[in-house]
Amino acid sequence: QVQLVESGGGLVQPGGSLRLSCAASGSIDSIYNMGWYRQAPGKQRELVAAITSGGTTDYRASVKGRFTISRDNAKNTVYLQMNSLKPEDTAVYYCNVGYYSDYIPYDYWGRGTQVTVSS
Repeated sequence: QVQLVESGGGLVQPGGSLRLSCAASGSIDSIYNMGWYRQAPGKQRELVAAITSGGTTDYRASVKGRFTISRDNAKNTVYLQMNSLKPEDTAVYYCNVGYYSDYIPYDYWGRGTQVTVSS
């Protein structure tokens, strides 16, 4: 079994900052990809940012220059630093982890954390 513990969501004013974290634990041999997705009401889930085990990152265009994804491999934890937040960033943010267990690849989702950007 694998557990993902997400934290850091909340209510923030436009222009503010939040830092999300997601810690993975359980039957994990190694993690290859970690990422954050978001889903706003009435919209499809979309990739926000991802990072490989080697540190290669990918961002959706609308968050480039404002969001930074990072990971601590020793702690199996991924972070998303969100700056200059806009109302359109409001969504439930989900952590996603791709990992190996007994040489089998798996893909696992967190339960999500709400981010609301509003004055």
